[in-house]
Amino acid sequence: MKFGVVVFPGSNCDHDMIYVLKKLMDQEVMALWHKEKDLQGCDFIILPGGFSYGDYLRSGAIARFSPIMEQVIAFAQKGGYVLGICNGFQILCEAHLLPGALLHNPNHRFMCHNAFIRCETDNALVTRTLSPGQVLKIPIAHGEGRYYAPEKTLRSLNDQDQVLFRYCDETGNLNPSHNPNNSEEYIAGICNENRNVFGMMPHPERAADPELGNTDGLLVFEGILNAMIKE
Repeated sequence: MKFGVVVFPGSNCDHDMIYVLKKLMDQEVMALWHKEKDLQGCDFIILPGGFSYGDYLRSGAIARFSPIMEQVIAFAQKGGYVLGICNGFQILCEAHLLPGALLHNPNHRFMCHNAFIRCETDNALVTRTLSPGQVLKIPIAHGEGRYYAPEKTLRSLNDQDQVLFRYCDETGNLNPSHNPNNSEEYIAGICNENRNVFGMMPHPERAADPELGNTDGLLVFEGILNAMIKE
């Protein structure tokens, strides 16, 4: 399987992602510079975290117009798999590949700490090996992570089983004190209606190496590989 990790000016989690996929998962990985116009035959595209274009204007708003995004959008529209993490999630929302938007944290401060998220569905590639209700400890690192969508969109996300993860406490309860950015309905990750585009604010690549003392994030990547192999 061949993964493509898009690199924007300001990306800072691209090497972390490449390390996990290449060294820990033993997969072929291509670093795709944002000015390229060819996805080089990749089977799965990842938009990593960071501060694309310095987060000027609005997080992800400029990166959405990078030349490579034309190819990413076309790839997704044809059913290709795309995962955006943190800034990548913001870019996918700006590109309208995912509904909603990521707004400033209520305190207008950058947050960087471990958070608990609850799996909401196993009917998605990235959650295929998880069980609904399963709790993962995954780091967050963002200044604009508050998921927002109009009530109609939220209702559709729930009705169509598109919510992947919600912030929770360590026992899986939806607790306001464990909703770090006050996201609507505790949402930490979603997918599109066609279930081939995924976005999440927490960083599973930062919880994948045993050296870090936490491998909960590895479950996300194992799910992707297992599902793709079966397909």
